[in-house]
Amino acid sequence: MPEISKRGRELPASPIRKLVPFADAAKARGVKVYHLNIGQPDIPTPAEGLAALEHIDRTTLEYSPSDGLLSVRRKFVEYYARNGVDVTPDEIIVTSGGSEAINFALLACLDPGDELIMTEPGYANYISFARQMGVNVVSVPASIDNGFALPPVADFEKYITPRTRALIICNPNNPTGYLYSRAEMEQIGEIVRRHDLFLISDEVYREFCYSDEPYVSAMHLPGIEQNVVMVDSVSKRYSECGIRIGTLVTHNVEVRAAAMKVAQARLSPPLLGQLVAAASVDAPESYMKAIYDEYISRRDLLIEGLNRIPGVYSPLPRGAFYTVASLPVDDADKFCEWILSGFSHTPAGSSIPSTVMMAPGSGFYTEPQRGRREVRIAYVLNKGDIAAALEVLARALEVYPGRTI
Repeated sequence: MPEISKRGRELPASPIRKLVPFADAAKARGVKVYHLNIGQPDIPTPAEGLAALEHIDRTTLEYSPSDGLLSVRRKFVEYYARNGVDVTPDEIIVTSGGSEAINFALLACLDPGDELIMTEPGYANYISFARQMGVNVVSVPASIDNGFALPPVADFEKYITPRTRALIICNPNNPTGYLYSRAEMEQIGEIVRRHDLFLISDEVYREFCYSDEPYVSAMHLPGIEQNVVMVDSVSKRYSECGIRIGTLVTHNVEVRAAAMKVAQARLSPPLLGQLVAAASVDAPESYMKAIYDEYISRRDLLIEGLNRIPGVYSPLPRGAFYTVASLPVDDADKFCEWILSGFSHTPAGSSIPSTVMMAPGSGFYTEPQRGRREVRIAYVLNKGDIAAALEVLARALEVYPGRTI
């Protein structure tokens, strides 16, 4: 039998999904699993989007243009204008989710052997996508001690070499929930300007900024208009993960031309998803306001509950719907597997045992030995389920054989 590629062997498994077999086995044993591992909102999709899906009047479900339907790109122009980002339809490429937009950006901006700088912990797929393309990921460590704030500019400067081509950020951040301030975004802009780098800015969670300060997009930064490639998606803001619609947005004509070559090779983004996404742009402000308030409430419940458990610490996230928490365990990878395969808790008044699925923190670092006592938790469940999951976690930590305190 032939061997698979070295690349296939060495690519990292997703920390978000690699424990799925253990969760499936737990469910087969009759155990309820609280999924805190993945950013799959339980919020209903906008009625406008569902109505568009229900009332499709096409007789043929055809290819769309490789950069997406013009009508859809025009709707995105409206959405971005409401967020202070002025673009034209030609500056938008519709993609199969934000993941494809990241891939397009990397392919358009970096060659094999080039270096991509990111802060860590960072979104695991940045690392995976870059390695698939032969791009070297260089990480600048952030610390849980200050809530994963942007590291000092001097830290970035230490890692920049002649092979450095781009810096990638996620704001608000996945996995930490950190929200970069205007001053921090200006620092990033200065690094990009000084070294003439591309800035790939993942802004999927812009609707979830728990701050009174105005949101600062990379597209707002002066002097680097040609350096910025913004990545976006409707998955989180409209609870439409399954329609797989994202965007790559840039003023840079050459980047768009390069990305379009890749877009043409994959033919077109999902037609039905585009129709749903375009209709969802017209969701009323009350829809987003209700979601915003709900996530703040869930966040506060989760963070307060985590920090009440002896030995557990989580900073307060100011964006997205994730947090990275440190646990009093010898190895979070082992603990996350153990809690699914070797532990369950039946709460008072229930006859159903339950457990919790989390994403081990090591998968969000370029070096697996980092983050070995951290987990990423997504507060995408209702508050009753979050409270129940916290009880399970507390009970599990009391009896885990590898507890450190």
